[in-house]
Amino acid sequence: MKRIVSIQDISCLGKCSLTVALPIVSAMGIECAILPTAVLSTHTMFQNFTCKDLTDQIGPIARHWKQEGIAFDAIYTGYLASADQVADVCRFFDAFKTPDNLIFVDPAMADNGKLYPAFGPEFPAEMAKVCAKADVIVPNLTEASLLTGLPYRTEYDEGYLRELIAALAELGPRHVALTGVSLEPGKLGVMAYDRATGETFTYFNDEIPVRYHGTGDVFASTCVGGLMNGLNLGQALALAADYTVECIRLTKHTPNSNWYGVEFERAIPMLLRSLHPEGA
Repeated sequence: MKRIVSIQDISCLGKCSLTVALPIVSAMGIECAILPTAVLSTHTMFQNFTCKDLTDQIGPIARHWKQEGIAFDAIYTGYLASADQVADVCRFFDAFKTPDNLIFVDPAMADNGKLYPAFGPEFPAEMAKVCAKADVIVPNLTEASLLTGLPYRTEYDEGYLRELIAALAELGPRHVALTGVSLEPGKLGVMAYDRATGETFTYFNDEIPVRYHGTGDVFASTCVGGLMNGLNLGQALALAADYTVECIRLTKHTPNSNWYGVEFERAIPMLLRSLHPEGA
């Protein structure tokens, strides 16, 4: 059985981060070890949540795993609790990277044109250091703008997206997948770029005009799981997009659910049928 480690926060209640990654990756038949960057009582859409920063645990956990000879087929990072954690995560990459494994970075730090409240203006430059060591990064438009210094636009054309992904590739990762993009009304999806070959891949679904907390985590976790199941990046991105849309479709009739997150558990049977159509 393949094993990944996911490095991000865990919200004890709510549909995001490790609370999403662990069950989705596990359902896809991959062991999912976790390295929590922080423990929150709930996700941050709740009021008065508690948060325990775990920066001081990243190094000791990594050293223990190294002593035990633990290896990972992929290292998947999401939300980091602070800029102080960047150096620890980069050291983790250096310690556990092999010629055969994969570093997958979701630079979860911003959306809708602005940084998340926990981060200061210096944070994108720190996150760029994490992206530089990755094999695959999956930023949204806001994160791509902040990582590259290019202007954030809500109205754009294909040329703008290509400029963004080229600038992201210059940070260092081989593969860039820009998420939540649209090139025609009613369609939403992903544009990916392979720096080594110069090839571009796009995949779009019909846009469902609602927004949910945590869908980026659903997408990234599914994409990692797909790659670990032998899919190529285009196939994994398409699977992740389809599953995320199905999660939204199943949740959209639940009142006031957009702030809480999607009911991804209900869509896991669809995910497994799509992943293993021969067993459907």
